[in-house]
Amino acid sequence: MKNGVVAVVAAVIAAGLVGVAGAPAEADPRHDGSADGATLRCAGGSVDTAAKIRYKTAAVIDAPLRTVWKIQTDVERWPSWQKPVLSSKRLDRGPLRPGSSFRWTTPVRETALNPATTLVVTSTVRQLQHHKCLRWSGPAVGAGLTIDEGVHVWTFTEVDGRVLVRTEETWRGEQVEQDVEFSTAALGAGLETWLTELKTLAERKCERARR
Repeated sequence: MKNGVVAVVAAVIAAGLVGVAGAPAEADPRHDGSADGATLRCAGGSVDTAAKIRYKTAAVIDAPLRTVWKIQTDVERWPSWQKPVLSSKRLDRGPLRPGSSFRWTTPVRETALNPATTLVVTSTVRQLQHHKCLRWSGPAVGAGLTIDEGVHVWTFTEVDGRVLVRTEETWRGEQVEQDVEFSTAALGAGLETWLTELKTLAERKCERARR
């Protein structure tokens, strides 16, 4: 059974459940890229602190806060800068806010133990503070793979004209919890690449505006 979980989670890495483009960089499950070891919070909400699968990291982006925030919260445009995101659709209207939901899809390639499929992720915003933080949660479901609940927190802090972006996510689910170390590495690889892509796009937009 453990080998089956490894194959499934490997497919998640390749597909980009959390924003991976191409082959992701390796992630140390014990890594903490934030300024301190404290759990990230948004308006009183945090990740699932009881979850066995948990990863946190951070990056400094040389772009205005408004640019970084707009890219991250314009969820329907994720496919334009996150290659593995096939589609992303808001399930409500208006500005992203607590209670807003969106559904996005990503491919999972075929392995020896699971067919090629599309993973459907349904995320609901639980907390949001404009230009400061956001927190969403929800399940991810596909043939051969189920994550019962992922909880994702982002914080944004201006530092000397740049933006310190911190992110932390947890996964809960019987299937992925059968190999916690491997699943944590998969989650970490995705978050590291998501931050890299966010940084690349925001800084590119900023550079164009300066010309």
